[in-house]
Amino acid sequence: MISSQMLKGTLEGCILVIISQKETYGYEISQQLENYGFGKIVEGTIYPLLLRLEKNDLITATYKQSDVGPRRKYYSLTRKGYEEILNFQKSYDELSLAVNRLLKDIKGGDHYES
Repeated sequence: MISSQMLKGTLEGCILVIISQKETYGYEISQQLENYGFGKIVEGTIYPLLLRLEKNDLITATYKQSDVGPRRKYYSLTRKGYEEILNFQKSYDELSLAVNRLLKDIKGGDHYES
């Protein structure tokens, strides 16, 4: 299970990537994250992030009628959102490389107990 502290730093970028695949709504985003192995992300986490992404002009929102209930707020990416995904990917790759390098250095040593 991914700790919530570790997840916080990457969730916005992951949400942008999901929205880049197709116009989607909040619950569907949380389902996608769960399908990718992020665990259950509660609405209280998803919706404030979506609001912040919208406020920062990374996504836009449109209300559409649902076939099975009330209107839903659908999100799509802006040009700025696509640019942010590229920045996120670069930053994440650099972080991942650094962490992997660190972990590789301590794997073979007696630095800690398994």
